[in-house]
Amino acid sequence: MPILPDVLQPGLRVVFCGTGAGTYSARAGAYYANPGNKFWPTLHAIGLTPHRIAPADFRQVLDHGIGLTDVAKEHVGQDTVIDLALVDAGALGAKIALHRPAILAFTSKRAASLYLDHPTAAIPYGPQDVSIGPTRIHVLTSPSGQAGPHWSIEPWRDLARALSG
Repeated sequence: MPILPDVLQPGLRVVFCGTGAGTYSARAGAYYANPGNKFWPTLHAIGLTPHRIAPADFRQVLDHGIGLTDVAKEHVGQDTVIDLALVDAGALGAKIALHRPAILAFTSKRAASLYLDHPTAAIPYGPQDVSIGPTRIHVLTSPSGQAGPHWSIEPWRDLARALSG
């Protein structure tokens, strides 16, 4: 059973895809709920939302053409300890093919690597050379507080520019 529900509908501008729910998010029942996570402030800072959305109000992203999902819907915990049996790249691809957002944006190289089946070191930040039908794929720096030294808002700004162009 999924830890967090998909927030998807046809016609979205972007769907953000994480690896799976972190422990804090699973307890809170909300995406990117840990206070140290930069996801919600970054969406506002790059202009994808007119105000900062509270994690508990995550379903409001639909009002802004944004969706949310994970590549391992039943995973709880850190990306580094993910049970690969919980990864369902096929289901993610099917959801994206069905809903056809303009962009699928992975919120970490780890999430992208689980879908693309490439090592994280071989995946650059930004737009990728593969797509799912008309849906382009982007890879972003992880907004997790634990990814601190690797954080950069630049790939997120690049995504916002791609969505506005």
